[in-house]
Amino acid sequence: MFFSNMMTALNQVVILYIIVALGFVCHKTGIYTEKASRLTTDLLFYIVTPAMIIRSFTAIPFSRETLTSLALSFLAAVIFHIAGILLSELVFCKTEQEKACIYKFAAVYGNVGYMVLPLAEGLLGNEGVFYCSAIVIPFNILAFTHGIRVMTKGEKESKISLKSLIVNPGFIGIAIGLPLFLLKINLPQIFYMPLSYIADLQTPLAMLMFGTYIASADIKKVFSDYRVFACLAVKLFAMPLLTVLILKLLGFSGMLLVACVLSASAPTANNTVLFAAKFDKDTALASAVTAFISIVSIITMPLMVAIARSA
Repeated sequence: MFFSNMMTALNQVVILYIIVALGFVCHKTGIYTEKASRLTTDLLFYIVTPAMIIRSFTAIPFSRETLTSLALSFLAAVIFHIAGILLSELVFCKTEQEKACIYKFAAVYGNVGYMVLPLAEGLLGNEGVFYCSAIVIPFNILAFTHGIRVMTKGEKESKISLKSLIVNPGFIGIAIGLPLFLLKINLPQIFYMPLSYIADLQTPLAMLMFGTYIASADIKKVFSDYRVFACLAVKLFAMPLLTVLILKLLGFSGMLLVACVLSASAPTANNTVLFAAKFDKDTALASAVTAFISIVSIITMPLMVAIARSA
């Protein structure tokens, strides 16, 4: 059963990374470069991702059980992010700040939007996207509070913007989708079909963009510092395994457990590079770390999903 679960998850991950490979090739041949992909970021960020989240809310029938599961997935996200924060502080406590900020951020914050939501849809369907959507909220709250603190430690800290906490795809999607779910509103087909078509762009567009991102990163840079591997160990092994242990002790099971572990096992978030650039940190290191951990996650994510399904 464990092997079967791992192969099922691996198959879906490989499908996604085939599209990533196409994005890589497109970048190298100049068809779709990283510069071009950045021009479509806002489309994916503000339109496509919220559409996918809204669709997941309209596809799940309202019940006390589904509402409880949604709240529990939110709680799980808080738990595994806090676990990651504590672990990263312990592992990188003696690392110089210029590199520690990159490693700490990369070890805690995963690609719960662009990577997890498409994978959840492929592995778990709309119900999986529904649970993983709630995880996007704690991610954004912590990334724009704790994440900024990590990046600006020892400096004149950047003011945390309320707008940055609210104007993000997770909040926008849930702000629209949650009332539809709670009020049991079924969208008319004339509105639902355009929403669904736009949501379908999430997986191919996100993966193509991610391919251009990996193609432009200097992966060789990561092999010059052993702490990159410590960062990888925290993000891809310690966090998801701790999540399985803690959530099982709390009584989580089934698809809810798998969705939470899938989110906890996600590779490093692209925000690592964006935050590094914003606060004048080592963006080359941030890019290399993010790309390297993302490549290794091809193996580790199916493994963690198999463990969660077999637990």
